[in-house]
Amino acid sequence: MDKLAFGFWGVYFGTAALMLAGSALAFTRSLHRISLNAGLSATVSSFFVVAFLGGLPIDDESRLARVLAHIAMLVSGFLAYLLLSILGLLDSRKTRLQTRLALTVLVLGVMAAGWLLPPVPSLALGLGFAWTLGVVALAVSLRSAYRGDRLAWTAVLGVFFMLVAMPGLGWIALVRGQEPWPVHAVSALAGTAYLVTMAAALWTRYSYLIELHQVMAMGPSYDPVTRMRSHNETGQMIGDIFRRRRDEPAGPAEPDAAEVDSGGGARAAVNARPAPHRGPQVGVMVVSIGNLYALERLHGMAAVNHALFVCAGRLRRAVPAYVEMGRFSGDGFVLLLRDCNDSGQLIRLAHQVEARLSKSVVLSTSLDAARRESEQTRWQAEIGVGVLLVSDPAARASSVLAACKAMSRTAMSYASRVAWLDQASGEAVELPVLQAA
Repeated sequence: MDKLAFGFWGVYFGTAALMLAGSALAFTRSLHRISLNAGLSATVSSFFVVAFLGGLPIDDESRLARVLAHIAMLVSGFLAYLLLSILGLLDSRKTRLQTRLALTVLVLGVMAAGWLLPPVPSLALGLGFAWTLGVVALAVSLRSAYRGDRLAWTAVLGVFFMLVAMPGLGWIALVRGQEPWPVHAVSALAGTAYLVTMAAALWTRYSYLIELHQVMAMGPSYDPVTRMRSHNETGQMIGDIFRRRRDEPAGPAEPDAAEVDSGGGARAAVNARPAPHRGPQVGVMVVSIGNLYALERLHGMAAVNHALFVCAGRLRRAVPAYVEMGRFSGDGFVLLLRDCNDSGQLIRLAHQVEARLSKSVVLSTSLDAARRESEQTRWQAEIGVGVLLVSDPAARASSVLAACKAMSRTAMSYASRVAWLDQASGEAVELPVLQAA
C-alpha cells in the first residue's frame, strides 16, 4: 500500500478510536445506550475496512472472497438496522422484532445465494447487496428528512459517504495490490466522514438521555439553565453532608468554621470550647459572578441565561468528577470536596476555576433564531472565588456557605480573584497563584 494511502487510512482509524473513546466515556457516565450504539458503529465499520484492506489472516484467495462476501452482507444489515434505530423508526417492540426478522431472512437468503456462485462473483454479489441496502437506507433517510426530521439530513449525509466508500473498498479487495492510491484516499476520507456524521447523529438522537439521567438523579430541583443542582437542591445536599458530620461520634466540638459579619466580609467565630477529634476535612468553594446584573440591564435575561449556561459548562469541564457541584444563589456556584486533606489541591482548583470562567465569550442577546447571529455581544465574567477548608465536625452548612459567599465577593477586589479565610487573623486574605499551579 502506498504511503499516502497509509496516511489517509490513519485518519480513518484515528477517528474510529476517538469514537470508541467517546463511547467509553459515555459508558462510565451510565449512558449505556449511547455507548453501545457508538461503540458498535465504530467497531463494525472498522472491522469491515480492515477486512477489505487485507487484514484478515486468510491466505487462500477463494476462501477470503467468500468471507468478505459474508462480512459485507452482515455488516450492511447491521448498519441498516442501526440507522433505522437512530431515525426513531423502531420505537415499538413489534416493529423492532419485524425489522430484525426481515433483515435476518434477507441477509441469510443472499448469503445462501452466494454459495451457488464462484468465490469472486459471490464477493461481487455481497458488495452489490450491501450497496443496494445502502441505497434503500438513503431513501428511508430522505423520506424522514422530507417529513420534517432534521436529524435525518445528517443520516442522509452519512449514508451517502458510506455509498462512496463501499465501491472503493470493493475495488481494493477485487484487484488486491493493483489499485491506485487515489482510490484509498477517496475511500478513507468518505469512511471518515461517515463516522463523523453518524457520531453526530447518535449524539443528537440520544443526548436527551444525559439530561434525563441528571433529572432523575436530582429530582424536581434540577436547574435546566446550568444543568446542575438548583440553589435549593445544593443547599439541601450540603446541609445533609454537614449534618452527618455532626452526627458522627467525635470529641467535643470546636468553634463554627465561619460566620458572616455585617460588613459582608468573613471572620472566624471563636467560642471557648475544647478542640474536637480531627476527621476528614471538607473543602468548600463558592464562585460568584459579579456582573450578571449589569448584563441583564444591558441585554436582558436571555443574555444572562446564556452566560450562566456557558459558565456552568466550563465549570463542569474544569473540575474533577469527584467534586460535588451545584448552583448557588442567582449568580454563582458552589463546589464541595468531601475528603479534602490537601489545601494545596483546593487552592489550585480555585485558581483553575477562576481562569476558566474568566475567559470571554460571545453571547446571544436575542431569542429570535433569525437574529441570533447578528445580535451578539462579547462578555467576560467578573469572577470571585471564596475558599474554605472545614475541619470542625460541628460546623453548620449555612455559616460555611455564607462565609464562602462573602469571601467570593471580597475576592473580586483581589488581583488573583481568590480569597481564603485566614484562621490566625479571622479575615479573608488573597490567595496568589501557587508556583506549582
